[in-house]
Amino acid sequence: MHKVAIVGRPNVGKSSLFNRLIGRREAVVADLPGVTRDAKEGLMLHQNHRITLIDTGGLWSGDEWEDAIRQKAEWAMEGAQAVIFVLDPREGLSAADYEVTDWLRRLGKPVIIAANKIDSPKHEVYMAELWGLGFGEPVAISAEHARGLDDLLDRVMEHLPEDTEDVPEIAPIRISLIGRPNVGKSSLLNAITQTDRAIVADMPGTTRDSLDVEWDYGGQRFVLVDTAGIRKKPDTAVEDYAIQRSQAAIGRSDLIWLVVNAGDLGDHELKLANLAYDSGKPVIVIVNKWDLVPDSDLKATEKELNQKLHHISYAPRVYTSAINEYGIHEMLAEAMKLHEKWQSRIPTSELNRWLGVWQMRQSVPNFHGKKLKMYFMTQVETAPPTFAIFCNRADFVTRAYEGFLQNRIREDLQLAGIPVRLKWNEKGPYKRGKNAENDD
Repeated sequence: MHKVAIVGRPNVGKSSLFNRLIGRREAVVADLPGVTRDAKEGLMLHQNHRITLIDTGGLWSGDEWEDAIRQKAEWAMEGAQAVIFVLDPREGLSAADYEVTDWLRRLGKPVIIAANKIDSPKHEVYMAELWGLGFGEPVAISAEHARGLDDLLDRVMEHLPEDTEDVPEIAPIRISLIGRPNVGKSSLLNAITQTDRAIVADMPGTTRDSLDVEWDYGGQRFVLVDTAGIRKKPDTAVEDYAIQRSQAAIGRSDLIWLVVNAGDLGDHELKLANLAYDSGKPVIVIVNKWDLVPDSDLKATEKELNQKLHHISYAPRVYTSAINEYGIHEMLAEAMKLHEKWQSRIPTSELNRWLGVWQMRQSVPNFHGKKLKMYFMTQVETAPPTFAIFCNRADFVTRAYEGFLQNRIREDLQLAGIPVRLKWNEKGPYKRGKNAENDD
């Protein structure tokens, strides 16, 4: 697979170009500098080429993130076969543009200048200044209006050999890390990958967009998605959109790591647990910073966890510390195990044998002398495992009894830790609209 990096100073349209080239809104875009901080990857296909495209943060930003962003951009340059240098010629070249130019010359990579925000031919007069940077003819583009992108990609293709790499047969497991700000999601990602891929700081809100990182563990490919911290009330429009991007990342994931701070639990964890539960994806509760909990407080902390996260009590827990890498391998091993269970299919004959056992083990709901009757059970979906139960009266099913059946399915059918869905289908006289008295 080939690798192409997009670089430039803040607010020249790098993320807009990234989104346009990969064909979806992966990176947060806003009319203010400093939105992108980490190096974000996306896959694009063009002319028999499979390309990893990398969107980097704004270079020479002049703020506290400048050094960290440049380090991530330098990582992105490793193995890159071409670099797209995005400029805004309508604003003219700035001191930061010249700093980026000198930096690129030292790296010695093939550079294509993308003159962005050239919305029409009349704006091309602004491009004359760009020739003096020494990277050859600039390409006039407009990421917002999809203008000039074919010309830009043609220039990029000149530096890429023909792609003969086979597509891997094993699909990766996509895992989203969710949690409120500053619980250590980015630190955990760095500890897993043994890199500094994600920027880490002691202030909440450092991660502004979801960050995809590919990783291999035990022969299994993973895509780990570090999402922005989800607050109760976003402070800015950028944070609000970042939350939407995090929720979209959850929707595309196969599994969720719900990261909580062992020493700082609040009601917000309950809301995040509900978000994870509603997704229908397997959830692993990652209790981070466990090393900071005094021995005398361990039992009390576990009790508080049980209370806050009772909605997903079925979800397994892994106790971790990103600093000393405690529990890191358990996170990945548990994820592989749950992902396999999530796609399980149970034979209908086995389900119906257990359905009879469960009805003998726990009395069925009884309303005014009439009992719930369950005739037949079959699995109708996987991921998550979803079961249809045919019965006489769906309105007789209580929440408590449905919870009992879900727990029995998880325990007796080796689906521990997996969200289970039940669908109730009526059959018999009640469904046909006959007198309910015939249904006893």
